Amino acid sequence: MASGRIIFLNGTSSSGKSSIARELLDILDDGVFFHLAVDAFNAMRSKRELGAEELDAALRRTRMGFHRSIAAMAEAGNDIVVDHVLSEPWRLLDCLTVLRPEDVLFVGVRCPLDELTRRELARGDRPPGLAAHQYALVHGHGDYDLECDTSSASPRECALQIKEFLPRRPSPTAFTRLRHLIDGRDPLRA
Repeated sequence: MASGRIIFLNGTSSSGKSSIARELLDILDDGVFFHLAVDAFNAMRSKRELGAEELDAALRRTRMGFHRSIAAMAEAGNDIVVDHVLSEPWRLLDCLTVLRPEDVLFVGVRCPLDELTRRELARGDRPPGLAAHQYALVHGHGDYDLECDTSSASPRECALQIKEFLPRRPSPTAFTRLRHLIDGRDPLRA
């Protein structure tokens, strides 16, 4: 059985990842895609009050489980649209370790900070300043297969751009290049 394709959307809170993912599920017509969102995994956790250290440990385990769930779904042949915030370097490193890099189309979802701040305030369901805190962190690795800007393109337009690009994924993929960087290998010679 062939592994499933993974469209991995990475961007700050309020950048438009979930909206793009919903549009992708509506327009992708060459397989069965599932939307796996880190926020959905966080919402599954019990609501009892946790101390800071216990909460950090629980969130780390949650994200590690999320990454392994993506891998398991793809290994079973399912196509996945991932909605994630890689705001800590270990998150990307863990994904590079558990996901087959050649299966991943890594998409940077960008949006200017002033627009993120406006969206965050309009939503009212995020801590103020969350997107600003994540802004410099989520794209710090500097390599994508494709990028979209949700301040100049609608979620539907971004989804159509991704759909058009999907069959033309580069070789090596951004995940392959990044994985080779952490392994200390030249991705063009591996």
